[in-house]
Amino acid sequence: MVRLVTATALLLNYYTAHAFHLPAPHTPTTTRTRTARHSTITPAEEFTSESAKRQIGNDAFLNQNLMARAQNGPGKKNQEKLKIGIVGAGLAGMVAAMDLADAGHEVEMFELRPFVGGKVSSWKDKDGNHIEMGLHVFFGCYYNLFGIMKRTGSFDTELRMKEHIHTFVNDGGTLGSLDFRFPIGAPVSGLQAFARTEQLGLEDKFHNALRLGTSPIVRALFDFDGGMDMVRDLDDISFTEWFTQLGGTRGSLDRMWDPIAYALGFVDCDHISARCMLTIFMLFAIRTEASVLRMLEGSPQTCLHDPIIKYLEDRGVKINTSMGCREIVYDTDDTGKPVRVTGIKVGPKEELKEFDTVVCALDVPGIKKVLPQAFRDHFPMFDNIYNLDTVPIATVQVRFDGWVTEMNDEARMMDVSGDQSDGRGAGIDNLLYSADAEFSCFADLALTSPGEYYKPGEGSLIQAVFDERAFERSNDQIVQDCIDQLNRLFPSSRKLKCTWSNVVKLGQSLYREKPGQDKFRPKQATPISNFFLAGSYTYQDYLDSMEGATRSGLMVADEIIARADGPQGLKAQSRMAESSKEKKEEKKRLAGCVLECIKEEMGISDGNGAGDNATDSKGKANVAVAVPRLLSTGEGGVGVSTYYEDGEDGGAAIGSNKDGASEAGTGPNRGGLSLTGTPLVGARLCSPH
Repeated sequence: MVRLVTATALLLNYYTAHAFHLPAPHTPTTTRTRTARHSTITPAEEFTSESAKRQIGNDAFLNQNLMARAQNGPGKKNQEKLKIGIVGAGLAGMVAAMDLADAGHEVEMFELRPFVGGKVSSWKDKDGNHIEMGLHVFFGCYYNLFGIMKRTGSFDTELRMKEHIHTFVNDGGTLGSLDFRFPIGAPVSGLQAFARTEQLGLEDKFHNALRLGTSPIVRALFDFDGGMDMVRDLDDISFTEWFTQLGGTRGSLDRMWDPIAYALGFVDCDHISARCMLTIFMLFAIRTEASVLRMLEGSPQTCLHDPIIKYLEDRGVKINTSMGCREIVYDTDDTGKPVRVTGIKVGPKEELKEFDTVVCALDVPGIKKVLPQAFRDHFPMFDNIYNLDTVPIATVQVRFDGWVTEMNDEARMMDVSGDQSDGRGAGIDNLLYSADAEFSCFADLALTSPGEYYKPGEGSLIQAVFDERAFERSNDQIVQDCIDQLNRLFPSSRKLKCTWSNVVKLGQSLYREKPGQDKFRPKQATPISNFFLAGSYTYQDYLDSMEGATRSGLMVADEIIARADGPQGLKAQSRMAESSKEKKEEKKRLAGCVLECIKEEMGISDGNGAGDNATDSKGKANVAVAVPRLLSTGEGGVGVSTYYEDGEDGGAAIGSNKDGASEAGTGPNRGGLSLTGTPLVGARLCSPH
């Protein structure tokens, strides 16, 4: 123990000594960084809501009060009641709907799948097995999500806390760990976990300590803003580039960091952004509870989504499943630039639903499918989304007739008799990592989430997530590969038999956290004032995670609530748009009546031509030879044009400027007629039909 304390003290002294010798943010070094990461307008400055601003920036990392805000709701009711459409019923969309309903708005949701949850979805097969996409772990720094769960009453009953240790399983059954259990909290608990880990040999451990000792994480212990600025400026290089530049070894990457990177974003250290990895490490270093894991008591549908659905339905929110958005409907200005979203077309019949405000709470492939081309053409923010890539994953579930992760007692491993519910089965009750398997992370759900995954008379239900290395294989091959790799990690499990299996492939899962992607992530508030984006891919510091999705939903709701009221508010904008629409429709109706009068007066038939006497012997038109064509609508009337046979414009002007038409025709012969308020040159007024 004395040697351990001494070693820890030396390590801390080393880190502290280096903390004050780090280069200042934006100081040129040999490390290649993105020099134009920060625009002149920060994400927070694009929000009206002070509450939304508090979700972004350095202070948000340390703000545990965010949990109370999520738990208590928006804290205000708007004077105006908006009609709000939300496309997508994942976590982001449902969380936004909770706050918007509490603020007094009418909310309707549209989800393409037959169930809610997005990437955190789960459902039952025909035999009653709960099927999932991905493996969902709740870190202790998920302040907003925990606040939402407290608000719906699920936090205390539906989460199971795990021991504060991250376990690595290696070939042959040897274990390594990052053991954060320590009498002193962060950062000491984290530093000693890396110093003592069995996952690395002495040489790799030494070089690992050197690299971490010169990292932005250590600077952040004394200068948090400076440390975070350094992290954000590392988005254009991979974690491997950053780690190996100043002493990190390949062995450390292969044996410890790659499994963590795969678990985080389903890509390895060679291909994941240094910013992404260091952001997570920053959280773990600053907050003791950040690295504490919880898992659900049962399936996401039962434990997470059902309480939210009840909350929404109790407040009148309508949730339409199996009804996706086919088209976003919008108004444009005279140049074709989108200025306002008016609604969406949904379902196979493309039913038009009109709303005051629309929120697209989709994943990356979903938002790419529904954004109109005009949005991309006029606003770079939308076009940037198409630079975001995604990663494919395959979630494998394999049930056995014994306990796979029990390696010390063979009799106990084989024993599935009696009641072993509530996590009483044998083996490791925690999230597991491995550097020797193709699945990034895995767990025995019969132990970690026994409420719905334990079955009497059955053993382990291993849920493992394979990345793109295995995605193209057949489902049967993936299942067999999973079993073979589990047998290598847990040799005693070769005596067990698979009793059931399932594979769910998701071709486009999380956005790919490769270098250079951060600048393409859109803000939640868009250049179109009544159109918003939500989802874990949108800009916030918690990356593509459940907490990131929750944050984005809360930010969108806060911003809509802040903009709803007032003479320039979202409801007022909606009224003005509706009034303008009614005026335009009335003008078009009157224009149609006027055109009928013109045709009747001039003897012009419907069609593109004129009568036999349309031209004289020289080929010049005696009268206009085509049916008048509606050119434009303005505040003072409509414009109508007819044409000479040789193409010269000489037709009729009917209120073609804002004050009404002042003269007839625009061609060289100026032979038309004018209809303003008083008949000119013999024209007669036409009464509306």
